[in-house]
Formats: sequence, C-alpha cells, structure tokens
Amino acid sequence: MENTDTIFALASAQGRAGVAVVRVSGPQAFDSVKSLAKSVPEPRKTSLKTLWNGDEPLDQALVITFEKGASFTGEDVAEFHLHGGVAVVQSVLSALSKMKGLRSAGPGEFTRRALENSRMDLPQVEGLADLIEAETEAQRKQALNIMQGALGKKCSLWREKLLRAMALLEAVIDFVDEDVPVDVSPEVIELLTSVRCDLIAEISGHVASERIRDGFEVALVGAPNIGKSTLLNAIAGRDVAITSEIAGTTRDVIEVRLDLKGLPVTILDLAGIRESKDTVESLGIDRAISRANMADIRVFLVENEVDVKNLEVEPISGDIIVIGKGDITDSDGFRVSGITGLGLEALLDDIYKEVSGRANGSSSLIRQRHLEAIVNAEKNMTSALETIMSDAGLNELAAADLRFAIFALDSLVGRIDVEDVLGEVFSGFCIGK
Repeated sequence: MENTDTIFALASAQGRAGVAVVRVSGPQAFDSVKSLAKSVPEPRKTSLKTLWNGDEPLDQALVITFEKGASFTGEDVAEFHLHGGVAVVQSVLSALSKMKGLRSAGPGEFTRRALENSRMDLPQVEGLADLIEAETEAQRKQALNIMQGALGKKCSLWREKLLRAMALLEAVIDFVDEDVPVDVSPEVIELLTSVRCDLIAEISGHVASERIRDGFEVALVGAPNIGKSTLLNAIAGRDVAITSEIAGTTRDVIEVRLDLKGLPVTILDLAGIRESKDTVESLGIDRAISRANMADIRVFLVENEVDVKNLEVEPISGDIIVIGKGDITDSDGFRVSGITGLGLEALLDDIYKEVSGRANGSSSLIRQRHLEAIVNAEKNMTSALETIMSDAGLNELAAADLRFAIFALDSLVGRIDVEDVLGEVFSGFCIGK
C-alpha cells in the first residue's frame, strides 16, 4: 500500500533524556533530512550532522536513513538522534511540522504502515505492543518470540499443508468422470491429521500463554483475622492493605502485582470467609468466594488443616495450604507469618514452582482472537477429516471445509478480514510507534 503523505513523531519516551529519537517515514523523509541537515547521508550509515531551521542551528545530531523496502515501515525512513532536552526535541518537531507534505503521526501509525507494507504480520504487531508493555522476563521472551514471527511462521506452514490437501481433493473433483490413478485420501488424511494435532497443542497451551501475558492470579483465602492482609503487605514489601485485630477489616479485593523470578503474578487479598449479617461484609465475602474460584492458585491460610473445609472454596491440585500467624501458633504443618517473615520465602518458592510449571506448557496464542481463529480452523479441519474418512465421496464438502480453515488462518495473520480489529490493536500504541 502506497502512502502519499509523510509522517513524523518522537519515537522515544516523552520528557528529558540523554538521547531522543525523532522518526520520519514516507516519500519525503529524505527531503526532510536534506532540509534540516543540508545533505542526506548514505542509507544505513550513521552521520553526525548539524540540524538547521533556515539559518538557525537547532542541534548537533546523529542522522540515519533507511531506503524504501529496507526500513521498519517499508518506506523511506529517517531518524534524528538528538540531545534529549525538551526544547531541542520541540524545535526539531516544530521545524518538521512546517514542511509541506509532512504531518504528525497518529498512535501506532509507523507500525500500521509496516503491516500495510508487509514488513510485519498482525501477530507480530501484537507482539511488538506486548514487548513495549512487558514488565517481566517471561513476558519479554513471549512477546519477542511473537514479534519475531513465531506464530506467523507456524500459520504459513499449516496453510501450505492445507492448500496441498485442498489441491488433491479438487483434482479428484475436477476429474470425477475419469479414473484418477492414485487414491489421494491417505495423503490428505495425513496432512490434515498433522496440522490438526499442531492446532490442538496450540489450543491446549493458550491459557498458560494468556497468564504469562496478563499475570497468574494467586488468591489468599481464609477466615477473618487469620493474617492475610499482613501477609500481603509482607509479600509486597509495603503497606497496601489495612491490617487490624478487628475481624472483617478487608471487604474488597486488594491486588498486588509481582515479578516472581521473571513471571508475572498478581496476589489477591480477599475478605475473610465466614457467615455475616453485615450487608457490606457479606457482599465482600461473596466477591471473595467468586474471585477465589476464578484464581489460578489459592493459598489457604488456616489455623489447622481441618479448617479448609469451612471456607466454601474447595482446594484443588496446585493449591497451597499454610498455617496463618505462624509466629504465635504451635500448630503442626507449613507455617507462615507476615509479621516475622517466617515461611515467606518458602511460600513464594512454592507459588513460583506451580506457576512456572504451568508456564512451561504455553503456546503461541497470546490473545483471544488468536484462540478463536485457531479453534475455527480446527473445527473445519475436523469436519473435513470426518467427511473424507466416511468414504462417502463428498470431496466438495471437505474442500469447502478446508477453504474455511485456510480463511481462519489468513484472518489470524492479517491477510484478510481484519479491519474491525485494527482499531483496537493500534489504539494501545504510543505515538512514536
């Protein structure tokens, strides 16, 4: 797609910095360099230039140009690496704004042009957005993997196999009145089975992938005044929850996000679970039970392990049971105390072991639309397989199912039918991307 206008924006963070980068993309990118720097350096080679606004010097900057087809956007691109003072950046942006044919970029517009010019597919765009937002090492690795094209490469391979299978079926359809020398069914079944197994594996790992992207939720569950809020404060390293000897102090869900050895984890402090005639406390208890049931892991704080049966939340595999207020109890079992730190490190280690085990099963599907596309493709492939294996001679129906499966994969990578999702994807981008 050819854009006739040229866009520019600050590509680094707002505010004072050691270095600020202003990016220009479009057919007049090199003209903007010539106007400001008086000459255009050789593409892909850094050059030290004094930037001018007429006869007035603006800054001494490093200037880099990238020719069309070899740049991030696929267009002619220029970058000005300026001294990062606010006034310096503003002076250069002001000079660019006065050039005919140049305009300020919108949110994510550089990346959108990269998509339109086939420099990136849609999952790579989403991976870039996640990479910018990444707060933990696991999120960084996952986002970088997608940005480098992992999902797009898988889709291309699956698409190639499906096209081969469809071509074989359509060859039989085209020569229905003639004897086809080879039975194509075994090869078609092998191709579809191979792709279907891959898709099922991706689907099964999507929950772990979403948790890496959004964070695993760990709920602190227990009766009132068992030490949940004190424990949360100890984990956070600061006072985030009000603690009191009065039972029922916590009435809403309090969340603390952690980077737990590279994995994103959100600890939930919930209202103490008990029978209550207080309307507000009862609402908090109902919310606590609901969030506890939805959490990935529950840490049950109890006076003794028998108390778990009284909390209206059933422990499942992966949950952790600990003795609360471990500094003032003689109960047997794994004890923890938010006041003294007793058992705190061991508790965090147990949580990490559980979430890291789940993260190991992640796939390349990091967003809901990825999952929906793969599920649609798998359903159509399953239908095609059942038709072929029925030996009913309904190759036209099987071929139609494969077209729908290919359509789903194409929508996933952004080849077709994605205009309705582009606005949402790019709305989260900063201006300079």
